[in-house]
Amino acid sequence: MASWDEREVVARLTEALEAAFGPGKPPRVFRAPGRVNLIGEHTDYNDGFVLPMAVGRHIWLAAREDSARHLRLFSVDFGQEALFDLGCLERDPARPWGNYVAGVAWAFAQAGLPVRGLEAALTGNVPIGSGLSSSAALETASAVALEALSGLDVPPVRRALLCQKAEAEFVGVQCGIMDQFVSSLAQEGHALLLDCRSLEYKRVRVPERAAVVIADTGVRRALATSAYNERRRQCEEGVRLLRRHLPGIRALRDVPWEALERWRGDLPEAVYRRCAHVVQENARVLAAVDALHAGDLETMGRLMDASHASLRDLYEVSCPELDLMVQLARSLPGCFGSRLTGAGFGGCTVSLVATERAEAFAQDLAAAYAARTGRRTEAFVERPAGGAGEVHLGRNARRKALAL
Repeated sequence: MASWDEREVVARLTEALEAAFGPGKPPRVFRAPGRVNLIGEHTDYNDGFVLPMAVGRHIWLAAREDSARHLRLFSVDFGQEALFDLGCLERDPARPWGNYVAGVAWAFAQAGLPVRGLEAALTGNVPIGSGLSSSAALETASAVALEALSGLDVPPVRRALLCQKAEAEFVGVQCGIMDQFVSSLAQEGHALLLDCRSLEYKRVRVPERAAVVIADTGVRRALATSAYNERRRQCEEGVRLLRRHLPGIRALRDVPWEALERWRGDLPEAVYRRCAHVVQENARVLAAVDALHAGDLETMGRLMDASHASLRDLYEVSCPELDLMVQLARSLPGCFGSRLTGAGFGGCTVSLVATERAEAFAQDLAAAYAARTGRRTEAFVERPAGGAGEVHLGRNARRKALAL
């Protein structure tokens, strides 16, 4: 799915909003990016470290106030409407995409932040179920829209936490904080090192001579029904068992590798493998930051390769299509390293590639994957994008957009 001209998006959403809910006050348009995680997978909910970056794929939301205290939503991509009453917010099993918007309004209300009703049309080019976090982008775009139309001033870190609460407690997916955090706080040209315990963060410049190629396997997984929650429970069980010997630990973040190896006999084999991945992955994230600071892309690539092997063999969240895409990527010129990204079980891979080779690499990778699998797929080149906000077109540009 190609990158979109923002003026055309504004025009399309404005037209869709009026077609769904009738003419009215011109809407304000908001957007939030998806993300790709360079390294640090399944560490976020273990109080660990992650290194994501925002991508130039977004969820856009055109919104205007609704005086009846409803959320009236129209999804351009699904061709569906959804209606939620702000006085009694409940999940809609027939419109699961709408639950992410309603969940944010619910989380705001739970935090004592009153939101006004809105009418909104939404669309996006973050592939759903691909591991690029379309759900967090939708939540974050909804949050900035609700803030703006309700006259609220919510700091970005708090916004991320409220969006996480919406997904965990309203939608029902026990996600970590990474996706919402980077969608809200990303900076162009930088990845974001996040300490998922303290929420301290540091922006890490990605060298210009490196590009990121994201390749979609075409295998979709529904995160809420995947083995994600099972993996999380196994990590929690590992902490519970290890606490007999390490009473001060709160999460796998606190477990030294030497201690895990010493007491591995007290853990069921599957629980040990999950713990081993998380402990080693945390170390890889910190090493990756050092490598990027030094401009050492070869070391960064080797760390990404090791991360994929661990996700495949220890955390067991890969699949044949992901493994094939990684294998093909590593065989092409210009590739420093490649790995699955996101929760796994399908979705996308991320490869670090020499900038001058990136476009050819993406085309060759998609062609090679299609030849091996018969699946038509997309591979696209990214540099780190900025975070969520309102789309401000100049007056002339906005007039032209609305006239398209």
